[in-house]
Amino acid sequence: MLQSLNAGSVDLHADVADAFALFTQAANAPLTYYAEETAAPTAQAIIVPPDSPIHSVADLKGKRVAVAKGSGCNFLLLSALAKAGLTINDIQVRYLEAPDALAAFRGGNIDAWAIWDPFLAAQQRDAHVRVVADGSGGVAEYNRFYTATTAFADKHPDVLRVVFDELNATGKWVKAHPQEAAQILGPMWGNIPAPTVQLANSRRSYDIVPVKRDQLAEQQRIADTYRAAGLIPAALKATDIRIWTPSAK
Repeated sequence: MLQSLNAGSVDLHADVADAFALFTQAANAPLTYYAEETAAPTAQAIIVPPDSPIHSVADLKGKRVAVAKGSGCNFLLLSALAKAGLTINDIQVRYLEAPDALAAFRGGNIDAWAIWDPFLAAQQRDAHVRVVADGSGGVAEYNRFYTATTAFADKHPDVLRVVFDELNATGKWVKAHPQEAAQILGPMWGNIPAPTVQLANSRRSYDIVPVKRDQLAEQQRIADTYRAAGLIPAALKATDIRIWTPSAK
């Protein structure tokens, strides 16, 4: 997506997790935030098999834990470890993308997996896994951002207004019609069963709001955490980002 936006072959994009949005900023991509979906802290979690001896984040010490490098779940894992008095060096981290992590999890080659919905919902429904920790309690808010190329945002603010209003209205519809929404989204998400989609959507806020510069504290926390972990090359100021805000009607 980032390559497509940088190349100018894509003008605007749907939601991306908070951490990914920071990587676009760290890469000096000419992007503008044009909407945000508010926090959904339980939409990502650290899971283990139902019979696992791991019952807390502290129990992850020395264990093999899979996570997609640089993802929102990577921040969840780092934040949860810090809250338990551990660091990434206290576990055997396995940086795996979701499909590979799923195979490793099912094969017993990892002890725990930090993952997001709808993969999380699918495992809960199919494998009856246990959640060791999610983003609740200030561990990880898990906001999502909508981005556009800055050139497009500058040239077509009227289009962004239409898109913003439709996202806002559709988000409200999804929450008000969970079963219908799941029937629509299931095929779009790769033929995921509707009950799985409905479970995932129950944890998403779908509350689409303007991005406010003075409310990017969580983004800064992620940036600082990723800098300390060596995941981004330099210190980053989260508020140094282009933001389009819908004017009052």
